[in-house]
Amino acid sequence: MPETMQVITGACVCGAVRYQVNGPLRPVITCHCEQCRRFSGHFVAATATRKNYFKLLKADGLKWFSYQSGLRQGFCQVCGSSLFFEDEQGERISITAGSLDQPQGLKIAAQIFTAEAGDYYSLEHNLPSYLDGHHTVKLPL
Repeated sequence: MPETMQVITGACVCGAVRYQVNGPLRPVITCHCEQCRRFSGHFVAATATRKNYFKLLKADGLKWFSYQSGLRQGFCQVCGSSLFFEDEQGERISITAGSLDQPQGLKIAAQIFTAEAGDYYSLEHNLPSYLDGHHTVKLPL
């Protein structure tokens, strides 16, 4: 890890899951797909990092739920906090932005699966929107 790199930490509500990121975070993407809305109770706002920058510090409460082969969502089985999304074959792990310990100055860069958005809220019209999960927001090196 470069000496100037800030260590970023986060956790669930009860502290049974804690993590650390030793690298840059991607800007936030909001996901409006039905799976994310059910997982979180609303749309999901998530940043991401490369898996090699990510480290679990405490995983006592971590539970993974796989709703499709190779895709899984991580949550705390003690307090119920939604925490992670991972394509097990991919290079990134998505992290719910609200689980970060300290503000990181992140901004929402795009919204995905907008065709599945709930009918009880409005999408942000000033953000790039994608009907499916494909977007142009790059994962930092």
